[in-house]
Amino acid sequence: MNFLCLAGLALSVVVIPMQGQTHVMDVAPADGHTAVPLWANAAPGALGIAAEDIPTLTAYLPPSNPTHTAVVVAPGGGYHQLALDHEGAQIAAWLNSHGIAAFVLKYRLGPKYHHPVELEDAQRALRTVRMHASDYGVDKNHIGIWGFSAGGHLASTTGTHFDSGQPDAPDAIEHESSRPDFMVLSYPVITMTKPYVHAGSENNLLGDNPDPALVSLLSNEKQVTPQTPPTFIFSTTDDATVPVLNSVMFYEALVTNHVPAEMHLFQHGSHGLGLAQGDPDLQVWPGLLLHWLAGNGWAQPVVGWSTGSAAQK
Repeated sequence: MNFLCLAGLALSVVVIPMQGQTHVMDVAPADGHTAVPLWANAAPGALGIAAEDIPTLTAYLPPSNPTHTAVVVAPGGGYHQLALDHEGAQIAAWLNSHGIAAFVLKYRLGPKYHHPVELEDAQRALRTVRMHASDYGVDKNHIGIWGFSAGGHLASTTGTHFDSGQPDAPDAIEHESSRPDFMVLSYPVITMTKPYVHAGSENNLLGDNPDPALVSLLSNEKQVTPQTPPTFIFSTTDDATVPVLNSVMFYEALVTNHVPAEMHLFQHGSHGLGLAQGDPDLQVWPGLLLHWLAGNGWAQPVVGWSTGSAAQK
């Protein structure tokens, strides 16, 4: 079955009264999945009650999940918009087709919101899936994150800036660890420093004239440690939007710190490819990812595996 024929994720706005206030959230009627707010009440640091102020998580559960694996999906968009179709719903469908649960994250964006709000949203998503792992048929130790472009920066931030939970927090979700068990980074933004920074992502995330210490802190190639999760990286050498050396610098840091890592760089390919199903040269890359996931116990091995068959499945 080809799950990649989904139409764009049609979103509508629903107004829900809660405790005398008006809360707005997104729903996805096109495929029957509902986006659930990450916080029951206003999110920390919320600047309003519109849809853009409410981070959400949309669950996509496969018919069976033999490895009990889940992936939080962080779409890209330069920290200014979200590619919720080809870097969100389509990714969730691909994961489901291989027996993996997916949770598409709608996180808050700049220039209205700056760091650490985006990181807090991603951490909350990981904690939420971990808290409800048994409800989803997921192993608490099989929860990864997959980010694209600026979503790749957010994913790599969760993998380099995490905590084991806050046991004294009144909210039980906050007791859970925010560390992903693995990361998948597709043509990711990694650094916030010149000359390889993606200026739009930096400006939307950090604002004008950010503190140099903050720029360094969010340059994730500088934050890798031996505790950083195993990572798979995909990019293209002639990406004209996010320089490929973002990926290379992060991979080098992973290797230096003895973190299990795999990277695939293709010579040609534009930015924002998603699963690249329309490109005969690049459509093999999801098969390489599936092979890596299976080799680490996060997906079922594909019988008669080849890059082409795994990519198209």
